[in-house]
Amino acid sequence: MKEQTPQGGRIINNGSISAHSPRPDSTAYTVSKHAILGLTKCTSLDGRKYGIMATQLDIGNAMTDLASQQAKGIPQADGSIKVEPMMDVENVAKSVAFIAGLDKGADVLQFTVM
Repeated sequence: MKEQTPQGGRIINNGSISAHSPRPDSTAYTVSKHAILGLTKCTSLDGRKYGIMATQLDIGNAMTDLASQQAKGIPQADGSIKVEPMMDVENVAKSVAFIAGLDKGADVLQFTVM
């Protein structure tokens, strides 16, 4: 993006609600999502002079094949197992389209959809 003419572009990193509200027994996943937040912030800062913008899209409970097990209930901080609300994955696609469609004068550092 620095080398192209014109310079710039938009990067959307796949974050997670876990970067803000981790689940029990999810240390490795939560650490990786915290790392994505640091990567996004540094990319946004370093890329600014080249017109490069970076966003962390934090997605919560989207109904995908991978998340289908959550419909049965997942561990909570109090040790209980509870079913949590799920959203249609179409909301994630619409969020990506929204962020990608912003003009160059707008930067969104973090975006949460749940």
